[in-house]
Amino acid sequence: MSLPMSDGVHPCFWPVEELEKRCQLRTQSRSGPGGQHRNRTASGAFLTFDTGVSEIGAITAEATEQRQQARNRSTALARMRFLLAVTLRSRSPVKPSVDVKADNFSEVELELRARYRGSPMKLNDENVAKPAVLTLVLNDLWYAGGQPSLISAHWKTSTSKLVNLVRSHPPAFRLVNQIRQHHSRPPLR
Repeated sequence: MSLPMSDGVHPCFWPVEELEKRCQLRTQSRSGPGGQHRNRTASGAFLTFDTGVSEIGAITAEATEQRQQARNRSTALARMRFLLAVTLRSRSPVKPSVDVKADNFSEVELELRARYRGSPMKLNDENVAKPAVLTLVLNDLWYAGGQPSLISAHWKTSTSKLVNLVRSHPPAFRLVNQIRQHHSRPPLR
């Protein structure tokens, strides 16, 4: 099983404003439930990000449920960060190698690891750091063959807290179980 690797700094570690600048915004109105006023103007927001990875191409996140375009754009951007967290992998200190040293990681990544190491790992979806922390945990689990027990010491937390963090975002939980299946391990429950 191979997942696309992000070149350089993973997009989830970029400032939100930087990611938004690198996305292409498209707006349109959408039909559907919500009464006579729902999306009569082009309030739906569709953000497209070119990953630069040929196996993936571009990723699109959308939000059409609000009447204000700005709110939809903000929601679509949050969804984009979660999509990137699950879709792209980057290096991990869990798998040490000659080319993986502390100076190979961004300051943001090192700071996030330091801040959340030993924490309860309970992050709500509105927490702007959640997609980035989820990216770090998924990177580590990717290199650990989907075994939370192998990375819990690195995070200085329990295996169940790591699993609960991953379980809080269903696409991430599915990814970890796909990784485990690839390594002939039973799924997490």
